[in-house]
Amino acid sequence: MKKKLLLVLLMLPAFYVSAQQITRFAVVDINRIYGSFQSDSRAMQDWEKRSAAVQTEVDKRTQEIQNLVGQKSEAEYSNDGDKARRLDAEITRKTDALKTYYEIETKKLEDQKTKLSAANDFVSKVQNEVRIVAESEGYSMVLNLRDNKSILWYSQAIDITDKVIANLKGKRL
Repeated sequence: MKKKLLLVLLMLPAFYVSAQQITRFAVVDINRIYGSFQSDSRAMQDWEKRSAAVQTEVDKRTQEIQNLVGQKSEAEYSNDGDKARRLDAEITRKTDALKTYYEIETKKLEDQKTKLSAANDFVSKVQNEVRIVAESEGYSMVLNLRDNKSILWYSQAIDITDKVIANLKGKRL
């Protein structure tokens, strides 16, 4: 009798744990999925050119700011306070302009890519494939890696992007 009671007591936690729903999260990079299948389209190529042009402009402006920082350091080293203050004001102005440019252009690029993706039924096929992969892997929620600013860190083990891309390529979309 004691053995049966002990066995029942040992089995209770197993039944309790199996009765609880454990929420498992996955992440997916939707933009990478879209890019994997739309690289041949003219609109996507235009977006990629625009994105590269924005990055080139950001790099150019960053280099200008770095040059000004170097000049300011030289002015401070040579005790030219007026020049250092003038350069500091210019650095601040150019840094603020760069931040504004980057924010505006990034938003435009994101909006353009969203419109590209929403223009056809491919989006619904991707969403369906994300659901299929997530369910087959036992995930109860999938977060878009690029849209969720709350994701500070994640393990690559929960990134299902490559699986979704492989499945979609297997279906020859």
